[in-house]
Amino acid sequence: MPYQPTRAYAREQDRKDPLRHYREQFYFPQHKGRDVLYFTGNSLGLQPKSAEDALKHELEHWKNHAVEGHFRGEMPWMEYHKFLQPQTAHVVGAKEEEVVVMNTLTTNLHLMMVSFYRPASGRFKIIMEAGAFPSDQYAVESQVRWHGYDPEQAIVEVAPRPGEDCLRTEDIIATIEQHGKEVALVMFGGVNYFTGQFFALKAIAEAAHKVGAYAGFDLAHAAGNVPLELHDWGADFAVWCSYKYLNSGPGGPSGVFVHERHGNNPELPRFAGWWGHDEKERFLMRKGFSPMKGAAGWQLSNAQVLSFAVHKASLDIFEQATMTALRAKSENLTGYLEFLVREINRENERFHILTPEDPGARGCQLSIYTHHEGKRLHNYLEAHGVISDWREDNLHGGEVEPGQAGVIRVAPVPLYNSFRDVFEFAALLKEYGKRKEG
Repeated sequence: MPYQPTRAYAREQDRKDPLRHYREQFYFPQHKGRDVLYFTGNSLGLQPKSAEDALKHELEHWKNHAVEGHFRGEMPWMEYHKFLQPQTAHVVGAKEEEVVVMNTLTTNLHLMMVSFYRPASGRFKIIMEAGAFPSDQYAVESQVRWHGYDPEQAIVEVAPRPGEDCLRTEDIIATIEQHGKEVALVMFGGVNYFTGQFFALKAIAEAAHKVGAYAGFDLAHAAGNVPLELHDWGADFAVWCSYKYLNSGPGGPSGVFVHERHGNNPELPRFAGWWGHDEKERFLMRKGFSPMKGAAGWQLSNAQVLSFAVHKASLDIFEQATMTALRAKSENLTGYLEFLVREINRENERFHILTPEDPGARGCQLSIYTHHEGKRLHNYLEAHGVISDWREDNLHGGEVEPGQAGVIRVAPVPLYNSFRDVFEFAALLKEYGKRKEG
């Protein structure tokens, strides 16, 4: 059935949505007594209603057992990271021993680069996408400097072709091949935060390995958003945060993937910590680091149990809903948003969608480029109960007056957004245009 630009159609799609009941498992901020139209799950996910009970359970456990809570109960704290492994593996397409939840995103990126960026013998370059999120840029730059290299020489950024918004996979692969034996690491985001482009990670990993380099991915905007098969794709490592699509709260813990071919190699250099040491010998308290098998061998410290508890509450929802079902709804929901924006453009070409048209090359985000008065439009939407994200234009080297051209990032998340949400958002876009014309 083709999309239709009517409220009745949106309601009917919600009625038929097999995931519709998950919306009731989240808290929505209120605007004039009604749920806001929340489209910033790509920045901070909504709070699961189950998070409060999960947190209270651990607080009660702490109150009743104090230090003995590490060894007592159904989920003793000593083992806590293990209770998140099955759901985490499901989300990123990995074996359980290949994943661990620990620390925060940029900390984990640095820890992974300690092991997987080891420049030597003329192999020193890192290839990444131009316009990567600043935390990736800063981490990569500082790692390169730490090893004594000039970032201008060691970091190779792949940019879109002139006049294009997104990267072509063939250009990424060609760049890897061009630098060949000089490449030590290919480090890409899974989904670009600004355009919403979902990169061809399998092809990138294969190209990196073909020239003898490692392949690592920052999945901050990909985990819980797009289908991932990290084990089968052969990625060497990946990191991600949990507070965006994974709904685990501000500053929530990070996840790490280390492919089994590395996770079971105790000789691979790493920064070691007590909690990554062989748990059978951990309390012997003696010298000589012996890592646990798998990604757990990169742990530094014991689990941050309170934040892990909230994270587990959200991961349990993903396990129930399944990534397969969420992806199916996501493609349909984002497709409907794209359809409605293009319908508005049929009357007056006001918006340019940066995000790829191919559903396989994007997640649940559309980056809507506004040529004029974009910030004013964003403020109008906010005043009418829409929470979305505004980013100034970074495509023209600062030549555009602030507040004019820029991007409104809209993320219709399949766990809690509805077709009605998408319709009402588009209706506000259309109404604003009519007011300007009037």
